[in-house]
Amino acid sequence: MRISAHTVCTAVRDDIVSGAFPPGFRLTEELLARRYGVSRVPVREALRALESEGFVTSRRHVGACVARPTEQEAADLLDMRALLEPLGTARAAHRRTEAHLKVLRGLVRLGRERAEHGHLSDLRPLGDWFHETLAQASGTPTLATVLVQLRRKIAWLYAVDRQDDPSAADRATTVWHEHGAIVDAVARRDAERARSLAAAHVERAGAIRRAQRPVTVRTSKPAVNTARGPL
Repeated sequence: MRISAHTVCTAVRDDIVSGAFPPGFRLTEELLARRYGVSRVPVREALRALESEGFVTSRRHVGACVARPTEQEAADLLDMRALLEPLGTARAAHRRTEAHLKVLRGLVRLGRERAEHGHLSDLRPLGDWFHETLAQASGTPTLATVLVQLRRKIAWLYAVDRQDDPSAADRATTVWHEHGAIVDAVARRDAERARSLAAAHVERAGAIRRAQRPVTVRTSKPAVNTARGPL
């Protein structure tokens, strides 16, 4: 069965975001094909897609490498999210479906439960799913795509909560209560309330990120497991 370039693209992007491939790391077709158990063809296509997203750059005489964004570029991403996410949330209040609400409420329930029990490792994928669903509920595919890409890049460039951080659990609980309030406003079709809550939520998250400073350079070598196996 042929592995699609989209699947390879997702795998490489995940490894970039997780730090397995640090900024500046050379991404050879041979290494990636071996790592993911695929041919070079989908790898080549995936690298082109990731370059268009800004995760990869092509350097003359070197080839594809993980991008090295500047601190200003990282800060710009936070500003863009602050502008666009409240807009998407307000639109979701007008355009959401019952199916969207069902998923969003279920995610809020799971998120609160995991946060209260200190299962912080579960919250990142739940948060990604929540925000992606909320973006889709805006009924604006282009905006939804941009919002998803912004979150991916911000997750890549800024340090995530450490599980041994004593304030992480309290912060996670607060975040999921904010998510619940946003969903309540979206469910009531109160666009202005939804916009206001989303703006406050993004502003608080942005303040935490700015205090962390972007992780644009990692000096440790990536732990590349070539025996990862096929996708």
